[in-house]
Amino acid sequence: MTTLSTLVNSFESLWPAFGAEKWDAPGLVAGSPESTVRRVLLTVDITGAIIDEACQDFDLVLAHHPYLMRGVTSVGENTAKGSAISKAIRANLAIFAAHTNADIVEAGVSDTLAKAFGLTQLSPLVATSPVEGHGRIGLLPRPMSLGEFARMIARTIPATASGVRVSGDYNQIVSKVALCAGAGDSFISDAVAAQVDVYVTSDLRHHVMQEARESALISGGAPALVDISHWAAEWMWLDVAAHQLRSLHPEIEFVVSDLRTDPFDFVITQ
Repeated sequence: MTTLSTLVNSFESLWPAFGAEKWDAPGLVAGSPESTVRRVLLTVDITGAIIDEACQDFDLVLAHHPYLMRGVTSVGENTAKGSAISKAIRANLAIFAAHTNADIVEAGVSDTLAKAFGLTQLSPLVATSPVEGHGRIGLLPRPMSLGEFARMIARTIPATASGVRVSGDYNQIVSKVALCAGAGDSFISDAVAAQVDVYVTSDLRHHVMQEARESALISGGAPALVDISHWAAEWMWLDVAAHQLRSLHPEIEFVVSDLRTDPFDFVITQ
């Protein structure tokens, strides 16, 4: 029998907590370290539907996003977070999160996305060590148009209502790519400094994006910007994490949830 504390030690070996940003809150959210773990459900987000799925026959939810990131003044069951946490506790369901500490490592969230896009000669966009850091920079196997690149992304990541949104000339040739899985508009200046052709991330805000594109047009149009679903970008990592954990703990079943936790359900264009 494998205890939760043993499994947490393995999480620490893969995604050391000291690598997390100071504002972050990874780690054990709920559960007893001495509890036994037989089945683990992997997900990007904790939602009521995820908790319902996990309560069926899982002992632990391993999430990317911490569920109690910001201050919570109540876990009353008349609140969304209180309802989910209470249900998990009653079902003896543990919850653990690996967030920015899983973003920066090799085979981490951004590294997985870069490899899924076929990028080579990878290096961090914002380095925390020679081989680790936020985001990735790499080269495409061959130069291609921005439109073709965006279509490749759409085929690679899970489909979502928001799709793949692009700011740039469809026919612009791209070869050098920077990306950051998750919300990465704070790294646009790093992508510009790296002289990449295109930067891929999520949750791009209107004014930040507009200013970046206006500046790019003055200097020849690079980098183009590609905005993809936050959930879809990070969901790609779950299979990699599950594979790593199966190698360390073959006695435990690791299952990636197929539930889409992307918050958008549909889009209307006209």
